This record gives sequence, C-alpha cells and structure tokens, in this order.
Amino acid sequence: MRQSTTMGGWECNLENMTTNITAFRTVVVTVCLLFLMFKLTSCTSSSHIESIAASTDVVTFHNDVARTGQNLSEVKLTHKSVNVQTFGKLGFFTVDGKVDAQPLYLSNVNIPSQGVRQVLYVATEHASVYAFDANDGQYLWQVSLLGAGETTSDTRGCDEAINPEIGITATPVIDRTLGPNGAIYVVAMSKDTSGKYFQRLHALDVSTGAELFGGPKTITASYPGNGDNSSAGSVIFDPKQYKERAALLLLNGVIYTTWASHCDQLPYTGWIIGFDASTLNQSRVLNVTPEGNGGGISMSRGDPAADSLGYIYILNGNGTFDDALDANGFPSLGDFGNAFLKLSTQSGSLTVADYFVMANVAEENASDADLGSGGVVVLPELKDSAGKTWNLAVGAGKDLNLYLVNRDSMGKFSPTDAIFQKVTQLFPGRVSSTPAYFNGVIYYGAVGDQIKAFAINNAQLSTTPATKTSNLFPYPGATPSISANGTKDAILWAVENGYSAVLHAYNATDLSQELYNSNQAPFARDQLGSGNKFITPTVANGRVYVGTTYGVTMFGPR
Repeated sequence: MRQSTTMGGWECNLENMTTNITAFRTVVVTVCLLFLMFKLTSCTSSSHIESIAASTDVVTFHNDVARTGQNLSEVKLTHKSVNVQTFGKLGFFTVDGKVDAQPLYLSNVNIPSQGVRQVLYVATEHASVYAFDANDGQYLWQVSLLGAGETTSDTRGCDEAINPEIGITATPVIDRTLGPNGAIYVVAMSKDTSGKYFQRLHALDVSTGAELFGGPKTITASYPGNGDNSSAGSVIFDPKQYKERAALLLLNGVIYTTWASHCDQLPYTGWIIGFDASTLNQSRVLNVTPEGNGGGISMSRGDPAADSLGYIYILNGNGTFDDALDANGFPSLGDFGNAFLKLSTQSGSLTVADYFVMANVAEENASDADLGSGGVVVLPELKDSAGKTWNLAVGAGKDLNLYLVNRDSMGKFSPTDAIFQKVTQLFPGRVSSTPAYFNGVIYYGAVGDQIKAFAINNAQLSTTPATKTSNLFPYPGATPSISANGTKDAILWAVENGYSAVLHAYNATDLSQELYNSNQAPFARDQLGSGNKFITPTVANGRVYVGTTYGVTMFGPR
C-alpha cells in the first residue's frame, strides 16, 4: 500500500523512505530555509533596517573639517540612478520651526525601545532638536532647548537675516566617542520673561536627547581690550548682540563657536570661544577686534575650516583693522577686521598665527564689501610644475574676488596684496556661500551666478571655469555638496533658493549635464515649496535631505 503525507505543500512518498531519505531531508531543509528566510524578511523589511551596514556619517557641516562638502562613499546615487523616472521625493519630516542648520546623519544608532536605526538629526529655529529615522522619517525623539519660561529670541531688528525667530541657526557637530552613546553639540539662543537673552551650549545624547556633561552651559566671555562694549579694560560678550550663525567646529576635543552680529548693529566685536567637549567648560577665547568694533564671523552659515595640524581658518566681516603694524607685520593693537585668518590652537590657547588683508581694506570696510560673507575650504596638498608642495586654502566674499592663500605664509597686509593667487572680479555677484572641492576642482555658486567649476593645475586655480550649470542661482547663491563612489559617479547637489526652492543634481565632471531637478516631475510630485536662504543639502546612504521653512524633505531612489 502506498502511503503519502503532505508537509508544507510538498507530497512525500513514505513507501520507499529508506531509498529516498536523502531527497526527503533535502525537502525538509529547503522548507525550513524558506520559512526562515520568510521570517527574516518579514522582520527586516521595515525601511528603518534597510541598511544595517555602516554608511558614511555626516557629523559636521560640509562633511569634514576642511569643509570640502564631499561624500566619497556613496554607492547608491549614480549618474544612471538619479533621474526623474527613478529618483524623487520620498517623504517630509515635519518639525516645529524653520530649518536653517544643515541636517546631520549617523548610521547604526541604538535607540532605546526602537532598536538600531539610521538617524537624521534636525535642529530648528524654534530651539528644538529632532531625531528621525533617516529612511522612513519615523519620529524617534525631540527635545526643546529653551529654559523654563523662556521663548526663542526675536529677530533683534534684523528681519532680513533670520525670521521670525532665532533659536538654533548654526549647524551642530557630533562626536560619536563621547558620552554613553555619542554627543551632538548645539548652541541655542533664547530670552526670558524679563527680556534677558541667553546663548547656551548643549551636549545631547545621540540615542536619547538627554543633556550630557552637566549641560547646558551658559555662554559668557571677556577679553582684554577697550573696544565696543568694554569695561575696565575688558571687552564683554553680550549675548543679545550676537547670533551663532557659522556652524560649530569640533577639533581635538574642543568645540569652537564663532559669533556674528545682527545686521551689523553696534556694539559688537569678533569672538571665537572654545569649550571642552567632555566638560563644556570654556577652555579658550579670542577676540579679533578687541580695541575696535565689527569683525563678526558669519560666513553665511558656513564654518571655520581646519587643517591636519590643528590650525583654524576663518573669513571675518567688516571691522576695525589696525594698519599700523608691529615688527612681525601684525596689527599693533590686535584688530583684524575683514581678514582671512589663521588661528593657532597650540598649548591650550587661541591666537592669530597668520593672516591676509587686502591692500584696500579701508575702502572695503567703508562700503561693506568684506570677506565675511563667504566660507573657507582647506585644500589637500598640491604640487606645482616644479614638484614643490603647497598647502593652500580658498575663500571669497563680497568684493567679487577669489583669494587662494598659502597656509604657510598668507601674505599679511601690504600695498601689493602679497597673496599666493588673487583672481579679480571672478564673480558677477557676491559670494554668500561655501564652495565645494572634488578631485582637483573647486565649485563656486555666487549670488545670481551659475555654479562654476574651476580646475586646479600646478597649484594654480584656472581663471576660466572648466564647466558650469546652465541655470542661475539667485541670492544667496548655492553651497554645493558632492557625492561620489571614490572618483566615480560624482554628482553635485545644490539647492536653488526662491519662492519655490529647487533641488538640482548635476554630473560633477560636466555641470552642463543636469541629471535631475525637483521641478521636473509631473503633478508637482517632487516640489519643495518655499526655500531656505542658506540651506546645504545632506547626502548620506542613498538619500538627499533638504531643510525647508517647515521641515526636511527627503529624496532618493523611488
């Protein structure tokens, strides 16, 4: 008699079990494997575990302390995959205020009761920090950085810059090695019911949002000098007169903050204040206009850049410059308004190590044509035609010129502009953005201009763009980001500001080839809505995140 039974849809003949035992075992194993695969798939199909392998973190403005804007480990976004048919808007993360800071990204963060997530951190002008699942937008945690009974700051009579409130403007910075799970550092501005203003430094646990290291730390400072807002021989930091606009810099265990004015409203001076990342205690302070005024550090929400030796580079705004020089060629009173500055962080102090100021600095200061509107990029080592190695940095501001400085000898102040390379009238409008660097090319997006790629050959910048976009970028121009897989599939990402903002993607080696923009899709599928003035796109793990006036829009393969 033939006997049979059914298991999982498979009919098994038991009559000849001895001879067919191998086949039966194969069937059983196959069924078990299929069942196990189904269970694993059902457990991991949620998008928050889409990529459990570590991807490149974005822990600081423009990806690195050199401020190159590069993510060279992006394998999902390619020239073939980024087009209107296969790429577009995937979601929108709603928050409680305007997003002026660049969103940051961490892979594989253990969130209590949520498991391991890829996390996007978003800071708002309503003084909140959010953690979202970076793949599906699921809310993970949110904290307000306002003190009890406090509100965000008003615009301080400077509606043009940050409106309608000032909370968190500067891009935070993350250190994954500190605290129980890693720390995100944020500066928030607020005021109490009596009208007193506060600037505070916070360190938040990246997994929970909890305050770390006894924070927050209320920011106060004084510095020897008799300039604006001085008393008894010291310049005093007045929190209501400043906004932390340029992004935070984390360098060798110190969080550096830099301070801009509200629409050049006096009194103000040029402050750089450093805090120990492990304790939040103030560890160093420098004022670059201590006997005068002005010299604020805005850089259009860019960031101080740093090199591998621990030197910091900034462009500061119009302000007092002492053209009476000491024996070393430095301003005799220590006032460095409208300068390209190199700061030393050695021996636990903060000092001006070198600088460059243009010969017509007085004229530029008088006409508000200063350097301080642009950002700095520290370039990798470059060789000239004779094989000599040069350490260079690049910056530009309101005077339409580009300045390429030798970091080992910047040129100081001289009637001949003793600078490594100065390209005059390179831009049709001011630079209110930070350039990007990739594979021997600098990318600039000036106000009202196309984004242009300038090649570097023999340690000299070409004065003619190698390639440029077909469309113009209105005020404030654009701060581009670069994604690539090594040197392959390089894509330049940039946001066009305006009543209706637009995300653009270009072939970075040929900017005339636009791969995608968010206005291409039918039925307004990918449109961003109203733009943000200085937003920088964040590219991570096959996604592009764009801050807006109401939240963050996520783009990626559809």
